[in-house]
Amino acid sequence: MKIYINKINENWIIDRLKREWIENNRDIHTKSISRSDVIWIIAPWTWEKINTKYLKSKPVICSLYHIESEKLDKLYLDNFKKLDNYVDEYLTISNKSKDQIKPLTDKKITSIPFWVNQNIFFHINNKNELRESLGFNKTDFLLGSFQRDSEGEDTSKPKMIKGPDRFLEIAKYLNLTKQNLVVVLTGKRRDYLINELSKADIRFKIFEMVEFRKLNKLYNILDLYVVASRVEGGPQAILECSITKTPIISTDVGVSSEILSSNSIFNMENFKEKEPDTEYAYANSLKYTIPNGMNNFREFFQNFNQKLNV
Repeated sequence: MKIYINKINENWIIDRLKREWIENNRDIHTKSISRSDVIWIIAPWTWEKINTKYLKSKPVICSLYHIESEKLDKLYLDNFKKLDNYVDEYLTISNKSKDQIKPLTDKKITSIPFWVNQNIFFHINNKNELRESLGFNKTDFLLGSFQRDSEGEDTSKPKMIKGPDRFLEIAKYLNLTKQNLVVVLTGKRRDYLINELSKADIRFKIFEMVEFRKLNKLYNILDLYVVASRVEGGPQAILECSITKTPIISTDVGVSSEILSSNSIFNMENFKEKEPDTEYAYANSLKYTIPNGMNNFREFFQNFNQKLNV
């Protein structure tokens, strides 16, 4: 069996996951779509770039990550129906995403969380030295958010599915209840939170685009990471926090209930009462390290291929 994965080239997390998959699964990967046995559309927003003659002639697996209910307009649904005509089965990365996708298709949907690369993300003990090297004091309370919070078309506007308004409310609360709060941000499109934190006179430090070694250090210095999203497929930050033993609380989105303790999952009425459980999350994340996390996908494709050949 040879699997062809569609092209992305957006310098996004799916690009990295695709590279990791290929590096560890060269025996079942092919760069040639014509020689493939299965097409894996890992980036569904680019599916129309694939020649339809291959979509018609070969088995197709499509990954979907989340569905934004407010964007389910006629244009989206028409495009989804076109894609659905070619797809044999869907993959998604959380049970919650699976439930979102079910009403849109009668095709089989399988939920398998993505793997986490333990060679990139891992626990580091010397937190005080790390903090000093990154410009923080050991007395700072470091609150992290490494996800985009602003819309692409107008970066002054919040990307509401990511819940930056919720994160801001939590930051304001912690600024009153913790000494020396500093919000740690990474990545692009952080304009909304930068502007709002500045208005609220809350200290923050932004590391725009960092390489993995530094990102792992940033996870390791945090006192708390908050996922405040309204809709998510993953996010990978939950697994990355868990494997690095970074204290994390999250809204009930994506894989949160599959990885985190129930006492680490919050809503805006009870977030003040919630506590990270790093050991619980770490133990669950071990199931998704390489090669275990990838083997779940290999098994899926092997079973899919067997069904084709029955």
